[in-house]
Amino acid sequence: MAAMAIVRSSLLLLLFALAVFLSPAAAIYTNNEARPQAAGAGDDTKVYIVFTERQPAAAELSEMEAGAAVESFHHGLLGDVLDDSSSAPDRIVYHYSRSLHGFAARLTEDEKNKLAGMDSVLSIHERVVYRPQTTRSWNFLGLPQHNDPTRLPFENDVIIGMVDTGIWPESESFSDEGLPPPPAKWKGVCSKNFTSCNNKIIGARAYFNGSRNRSPRDLEGHGTHTASTAAGRAVPGASLAGLANGTARGAVPGARLAIYKVCWDDGCMEDDILAAFDDAIADGVDILSASLGSEMPRDYSTDPMAIGAFHAMRRGIVTSVSAGNSGPFMGSISNVAPWMISVAAVTTDRRIVSHLVLGNGKRFEGSVINAFPNLGKRSLIVDPGSCTEEYLTDKRYKGAVLLCGDGFYSDHHIRLTGADGAIHMRLSKTRKDTAFSFSVPTMILQEEEYHQILDYYNSSNTRLPMATLTSTVTVKDAAAPSAASFSSRGPNLITHGILKPDISAPGVDILAAWSPKAAVSGEEGDDRKAAYNIISGTSMACPHVTGAAAYVKSAHPHWSPAAVLSAIVTTATPVSPAPEAELAYGAGQVSPLRARYPGLVYDASEADYASFLCAQGYNSTQMATMTGRASAACPAEVEGAAGDLNYPTIAVPVLNYGVRFAAEFPRTVTNVGPADSVYRAKVTTVPGVKVTVTPDELAFSKEKKTMSFKVSVSGTLRPVNGTLGASASLVWSDGRHHVRSPIYVFPHKRVM
Repeated sequence: MAAMAIVRSSLLLLLFALAVFLSPAAAIYTNNEARPQAAGAGDDTKVYIVFTERQPAAAELSEMEAGAAVESFHHGLLGDVLDDSSSAPDRIVYHYSRSLHGFAARLTEDEKNKLAGMDSVLSIHERVVYRPQTTRSWNFLGLPQHNDPTRLPFENDVIIGMVDTGIWPESESFSDEGLPPPPAKWKGVCSKNFTSCNNKIIGARAYFNGSRNRSPRDLEGHGTHTASTAAGRAVPGASLAGLANGTARGAVPGARLAIYKVCWDDGCMEDDILAAFDDAIADGVDILSASLGSEMPRDYSTDPMAIGAFHAMRRGIVTSVSAGNSGPFMGSISNVAPWMISVAAVTTDRRIVSHLVLGNGKRFEGSVINAFPNLGKRSLIVDPGSCTEEYLTDKRYKGAVLLCGDGFYSDHHIRLTGADGAIHMRLSKTRKDTAFSFSVPTMILQEEEYHQILDYYNSSNTRLPMATLTSTVTVKDAAAPSAASFSSRGPNLITHGILKPDISAPGVDILAAWSPKAAVSGEEGDDRKAAYNIISGTSMACPHVTGAAAYVKSAHPHWSPAAVLSAIVTTATPVSPAPEAELAYGAGQVSPLRARYPGLVYDASEADYASFLCAQGYNSTQMATMTGRASAACPAEVEGAAGDLNYPTIAVPVLNYGVRFAAEFPRTVTNVGPADSVYRAKVTTVPGVKVTVTPDELAFSKEKKTMSFKVSVSGTLRPVNGTLGASASLVWSDGRHHVRSPIYVFPHKRVM
């Protein structure tokens, strides 16, 4: 839910999220129904994703008839390999026939191997579980609130597909007041068991183990939060128990929403994700937003997000994805395909903090959301030895604040003791940039601060150790925007020469709509409900860029996904320096207003991405899997490198510090501004790295809208305190537009 929302469910997640590499799972799900086995299938079957050759559909067939023909083809393939008495329809989980080409099925290992040897089968792999990556942020990005009737008709034609946990349609953020009927291009539907579609939510589907009959209602909150962040209507007075009060809104309040629920209590299954992409592409969405991610990046030909986004790109659909929440570890970014926008998280200028005051008057500050009544009273500090279930079962600590240290703990059992709250120690020494939510009043402190409390507790001068937990407040963060500590870092482990993440957006302490069926903290037994909630994650950053892409698309509906990505990347604003630099925040923070009129764009087509894959060393099977065409083989002699893709950023992986390097990067820009424009190149670099641009002036006219140039980067990378690599940049400017491309040189041996 960037990827995942950071909703704390155990101290293990809290303490180690910033200290060890972890699976980006964080949201709490409430649907506990197990996924059923196929009829007749034994326990030794697993779900496999099978990509097949595209089947030619007769022109005179309707979509339903063509789909039935593809299903019959799939059944025929599967029927030839089954080892038991079950039938092919029993084993099929999904048919992918609207936009993709293949199916998901339950197979034994032997059946899988037989199927893999069939001529019509391009590839087969076991499904993977993905996870969700979990107001004022739009003001911070410089996009003003509007009720401009001249803008709404353009926004009304933009359809955003949200691949997530569903939606809570009764939220004020999804009112359709004043919106006309859906645009004629819309071909989607609302599930029969979902009667809440309107002129805002124009489509809603759910996918669960091959079934499309589940409700797309959001019981977890994540999907409601992301959808309202991207395209929610303006709702004044939104807050979490009075905290972060203001107007909650999306970037494009007039845009339509199409909901594709793929995430349940056991995660977001690959086969469900592919089914959602298959439908969304055919339904007619303009933007796809998927705040989901895997534990590690996967080869593009086995990654459902990359495959789905590739087919979306072919139809002109922009895909925005979360980078992941496994930072600050290098190479932890999971969504890295160059045909989708990978979004990192940064802070805004509003921090959320709580305070703890000891009986001796000493005051501590922590990044915690304590939205509870009756805070501010004095409580006795008690050390129960541990805050695990074993230590707390059948214990009563009414009126006490528990010292829980740095070990495992049970929030649920702390609450059952009747304690007023708990104090935890953060193992990581990273900054307190993210406010966590708990089901009991809590304080999270750094190790040094925690030991100060222990000293007070154990002091012979302290007769009754007391503490007061205060209500949460907001404070100004002058350092914003800065890279969130949890946001996954590059480099791109699949293609070192493509810089990822692409861009960053607010993803820390974001207020947006919430499902009343979901607890505020996501904790078992937390009976607090809210219409709006504050959570963090690259999941929250992703819909900000989704909204920005929709904002650009509303002005330029025919721009390609690559052009939209370029506009967003080359107009980004600076982010506070981080040791990992562009590997932490990409080109910088998204600037929607500037992205709408970028001046120049770096465009790319399906053929360009195919050439990129060939340069990546893809074989005919991998190419066929990506494109859906068995004939999509690479030439015998592949020219160029993956870094030659016409990308708006440049990554220069070098062997190590002190090793001389030299690289050239061909690029082409298209003028989307005034016809007669002259752009001049300005290079910024650091000692030891030389960047030259040839030619360094581009003169456009009505007849000449596209021009090419070459960027040469050479030198010797030297280690500098506080940095990993070297940041340079190329800016093309006509005096009005400033088209900036980051150039990042890094020692890939040091970050792998």
